[in-house]
Amino acid sequence: MNAPGVDISQPPLPLRRRLVELLLGGGLLASAASFLYPILRYIVPPPSADLGGDTVVAGKVGDLKPNSGRIFRFGSKPGLLVFTADREYRALSATCTHLDCTVQYRDDLHQVWCACHNGIYDLNGRNVSGPPPRPLESYEVHVQGDEIVVTRRQKA
Repeated sequence: MNAPGVDISQPPLPLRRRLVELLLGGGLLASAASFLYPILRYIVPPPSADLGGDTVVAGKVGDLKPNSGRIFRFGSKPGLLVFTADREYRALSATCTHLDCTVQYRDDLHQVWCACHNGIYDLNGRNVSGPPPRPLESYEVHVQGDEIVVTRRQKA
């Protein structure tokens, strides 16, 4: 006597066959995940954390000679502090707007230079030549006591 709805014409699969099917299916699933995960991470990048506020001490008065510059950390990005030949401080983002390379101050040109693709910015951050599509972000500089304080400009 068979229960209604139970098909006895096909015998159950052997245990070894079920194990092989399970391993092959798992391997295919793992392979598909290993191909799709990097594509998904490329399409949806992780959010970048901003580790700092809008104000940072970039150095001390007297650290820079006239017509020189130095890189400082401004949050999670580098900043560039320049002490011009006219003894005026300027602060800019040190990340090139072309491909995010770190820029540097060239005292022979009196300009900011990106070594990756020979991009040049003036001391106001405007892109002068080369491939950079946008100007560098400029920051406000205040001297408080013997510290040079750099502040991100407030957007209106």
